[in-house]
Amino acid sequence: MTDIALRRRVRGWMMFDFASQPYNTLLLTFIFGPYFASAVMDDPVRAQSTFGFAVGLAGVVMALGAPVLGAMADASGRHLAWIKLFSALYVLGAASLWFAVPLADPVWPILLVFCAGLVGMEFATIFTNAMLPALGPREEIGRISGSGWALGYVGGVLALVLMLGFFAENAVGTTLLGRPPAFGLDPDTRAGTRFVGPFTALWYVVFMVPFFLWVRPVRPVARTVTPVRVALARLGQTLRSLPRRPGFAAYLGASMLYRDALNGLYTFGGIYTAGVLGWSVVDIGVFGILAAVTGAIAAWAGGRADRARGPKPVIVACVAILLTVSLIVVTVTPGAVLLIPVAQGSPLPDVAFYVLGALIGGAGGALQASSRTMLVRVVAPGHVTEGFGLYALAGKATAFLAPVLIGAVTLASGSQQIGILPIVGLFTLGLILLVWVKPEGEPA
Repeated sequence: MTDIALRRRVRGWMMFDFASQPYNTLLLTFIFGPYFASAVMDDPVRAQSTFGFAVGLAGVVMALGAPVLGAMADASGRHLAWIKLFSALYVLGAASLWFAVPLADPVWPILLVFCAGLVGMEFATIFTNAMLPALGPREEIGRISGSGWALGYVGGVLALVLMLGFFAENAVGTTLLGRPPAFGLDPDTRAGTRFVGPFTALWYVVFMVPFFLWVRPVRPVARTVTPVRVALARLGQTLRSLPRRPGFAAYLGASMLYRDALNGLYTFGGIYTAGVLGWSVVDIGVFGILAAVTGAIAAWAGGRADRARGPKPVIVACVAILLTVSLIVVTVTPGAVLLIPVAQGSPLPDVAFYVLGALIGGAGGALQASSRTMLVRVVAPGHVTEGFGLYALAGKATAFLAPVLIGAVTLASGSQQIGILPIVGLFTLGLILLVWVKPEGEPA
């Protein structure tokens, strides 16, 4: 592969992060999630619980399918075909959210298409991440991963700014720019905010063009799809090898826990601030922009630190930061910060949440970029996609855990603050398991 072709391949690969990030930024966290809690369902506690159970169910689907599909792709080399298939699911799921009208009844069709798009995004990510080792030498993988993740955050920020500036309306029917939603969208039916679904789908279609133009397979592609029984046999061999690779097993367990906790923060951050502090969609959007900007900067810087020191120190530092932030979050209310009472109407609780959001965005961005670099170090050669499938399984086998625990604890306690506490335990357990992870990986 020529230098020009390799550079294009790297740039095209990075564009997947740029194209796909709005599903997380706009739909899962900052616009659709809070809109669902405040408008589609008018009870924030019940909405947080329902949303948590739905996202948890999607996690079960991903957990069951990811390792098998990864083994099939490793055996056949058909990564691009799978990416195209799940990209279509992403686009259809996102676009269908246009029909999430206020006070919709029933809500299950809305949650079904949301989760379908989420599954499409996650599965496409598995096959895209598996291409990482072919993008450069081992010592450059961390920098490439960090830069790609930073570009993803840039995409999230730009998409969020456009949505807030021109489409998502506040309580009085205007956008962040003080204007009605663009294209004559009716603010009374929340059409500007509902446009977030089609907008996310269109964003993905446009910005995946460089990926499909410049990214090509690095080895021959089989003409036929690998049978499931063959994939299961390969997967079985890998699973049987785990006792001989305790560092790899510990990393899968640690990442399972801390990524589940991080996804819980991302998924419920907007819903939490809407219910506890009474923030509007626009307020939450500004919060999201701040978190995404710090995430982009930290992912880029973390990639450089990854190249210099390796991924494990970056991961440990980020998990420790997120654990601390999670503990602080539950101490902030409209009337208190760190459990210390503040004057009624004080802006301090809002300021505190902006700072906490910046820390979550920064630590989360660097953590996720270095986590996929660490996976490349610990996985056996020739089983990279399968390894990322197991990585997804490790993340999704308990992907239901944080949402379901948050949903159950919130429902039982009747408090959104208490409902966030399970995240603290997940980060703690993940940090403990990292002790057994070898920084340079281990022999296959």
